[in-house]
Amino acid sequence: MLKAFWNEKILSLMLVGILIFQLSNAYGHGIGFETISGIDIDEKEISITTELPIFSESEEKQLLVSTTEKKGKENAKNVTYLIGLFHENEMIFRNYFFAPEGLLAIEISPSQDGEVQIFGEQDDFLGAWYATESQPIQLVGPIFESGGLYTFEIEIRTIDEPTNIIENQGVYRADVSISETTDHLQKNLGGADVLFRMKSYFDTISGFNYDVQEKIVTFEMPFDWNDNIISHIPVVHEEVHFPKAFSEFLSPSYIGKVNGIELFKSSVTVDDYTEEDERIVHFVLLTDHLKFIKNELKKTGEEIPEKIIFILSNSQENQFPMAGYTRDEQFRIDLSWEPIEVLPDQDTTFIFTIRDGSTSEPLRKSTYDFVIVQGGNEIHRVSGEAVIGGGFEKFTFSEEQTGPTIVKFENIRGTEAETEFGFVVVPEFGTMAIIILVVAISSVIIFSRNVGLNFRI
Repeated sequence: MLKAFWNEKILSLMLVGILIFQLSNAYGHGIGFETISGIDIDEKEISITTELPIFSESEEKQLLVSTTEKKGKENAKNVTYLIGLFHENEMIFRNYFFAPEGLLAIEISPSQDGEVQIFGEQDDFLGAWYATESQPIQLVGPIFESGGLYTFEIEIRTIDEPTNIIENQGVYRADVSISETTDHLQKNLGGADVLFRMKSYFDTISGFNYDVQEKIVTFEMPFDWNDNIISHIPVVHEEVHFPKAFSEFLSPSYIGKVNGIELFKSSVTVDDYTEEDERIVHFVLLTDHLKFIKNELKKTGEEIPEKIIFILSNSQENQFPMAGYTRDEQFRIDLSWEPIEVLPDQDTTFIFTIRDGSTSEPLRKSTYDFVIVQGGNEIHRVSGEAVIGGGFEKFTFSEEQTGPTIVKFENIRGTEAETEFGFVVVPEFGTMAIIILVVAISSVIIFSRNVGLNFRI
């Protein structure tokens, strides 16, 4: 009986859920898609995938959780999930949910009124909620009503058969961030008020201060430096907004620090195009950046505080070329592009050099695949050979090709080595690319070993 309802309705929910995910801009912890692989249950290997679009407005959302068997790559059958949602150490809800075909789709309607309510049908075995053709699973109530970090704890309680109970399998964690914007009134050198704005895609920030003498911005945010936590964080993204007319803090580029550790240039970028009257400086910390920072903090011998302290100061240095290493550190690629303003219907030239990861020498006759990805889909792929170690590729973005964009170099010199660079073609204007995500695959730790801390990308 439990399988009877799961037919055309769930297929439509799958399609809707995927569409919602692809159209959502994902920033911060809980980037919207996370897969936990290598889970052994009843002598079979499975993976759990969550699709969690980031939320910033009070409108309906959808949470998707799926379980896939490695053998055959098909969804597992008759999966019962125990899912809990937590925010600021407070539990919002914790209930059983049943997915006959392994895919759980939950519609979420945030509301500030009352308590969290669940709508759907419940089975007679564990009281798990499930969808029918006429009644999807719905959560209504004060969910995601404030900004910050939310944590889903997921357990698998049945698989294969509705009554096949799984004990002590473990708890799997996925996070989603609700963007939060706060205003901070500060004084300039002349004593006049200057309005700074902070937009956090990770957690709530505090302690914002602009040092008028040193021309330094500082702020902090709660953070758990546990290795298991860091490994599940795809990116920490914070934005500092201030008026373009605030000339004393304007600079061609900026230096960023976290808990006193200087960041790579790729982690701090300038955006003058999204807002007409504001400059935005992005802090973008990827997983490997966080690991690198923690290792540097451990070298000091001091206790690592349970927070991130951000420092932003002026710099006069250029940011190009960007540099990214492959995971095995065998190759390094330097990349820049012209023009910096990426306009639709106009050629953009990506200029690169393929180098030895240890010596930084250009590698002649280097083959590669040059790939451009948007929304998880390839929009361009071409194979080439850098005869003298360097080369270029051209691409023209259309008016529809805006948003987060990744440039990848794959199959470098006939190996499985790869690295990637990211930027954003700004949706509001559709005409300008701004670097905010860089080298998501390569390991940042290699910079300290191979080229030292004086090398900055």
